[in-house]
Amino acid sequence: MYTISFQGKELHVATENALFSPREADKGTLLMLGHVAFTEEEKLLDLGCGCGIVSLAACASGVLPERVVLTDVDPLAVTTARKNMESNGFPGAVFVTGDALQNVPGADFTLILSNPPYHTDFKVAKTFIEKGFNRLLVGGKMFMVTKRKDWYKNKLISVFGGVKIYEEEGYFIFEAQKRSESYAGGKPGKGRNAKAKPGKEGSGKNGTGNAKSGTAGPGKSGNARASKDEKRSGK
Repeated sequence: MYTISFQGKELHVATENALFSPREADKGTLLMLGHVAFTEEEKLLDLGCGCGIVSLAACASGVLPERVVLTDVDPLAVTTARKNMESNGFPGAVFVTGDALQNVPGADFTLILSNPPYHTDFKVAKTFIEKGFNRLLVGGKMFMVTKRKDWYKNKLISVFGGVKIYEEEGYFIFEAQKRSESYAGGKPGKGRNAKAKPGKEGSGKNGTGNAKSGTAGPGKSGNARASKDEKRSGK
């Protein structure tokens, strides 16, 4: 167990050796969280939730627990995340064990946050991005953090039509907004009933803390430098 502070609130995080980053909050997720301006009205999907750090940070920032869904392919991660949410005073969230978004209810999310397993091939990330797009409301956003840039940039542009990229301490944080019901390439999203393709995803990689925010837009201030909104041309 370790203790972290977010929005002035101490959060006590239980974890397991078999889960990602068992001794401390993952730095990449800390950096990603610094770019997210949570509001009380959000409907959040914590995709690959691990021990639940993203959801703990969101609820500490005012997101209502009953508007949070946590999912992971690893049952141990989901069990640990549930314990952490409840022990920190955030009961009422929805917990799902399943491959990618297969068992996730709803297609009305305003935020999807994920730290995908980027040391494997891109099958899991492809599913997260494509099926995640289908579950967002128009205007909703997907945030991802990885240590790879080009594939994620190109894939997010092909689906969302654009992406903002922040580079910090060896990590790339991606922010993509859903602008229409169809993929940028013209392919329609499949919406609520879309089934995610199985992938080799492991437990999520989540952490939190007092990460510095970037400068991509309202609510994101700090020293991080964002690239210009990437378009199809890649410029």
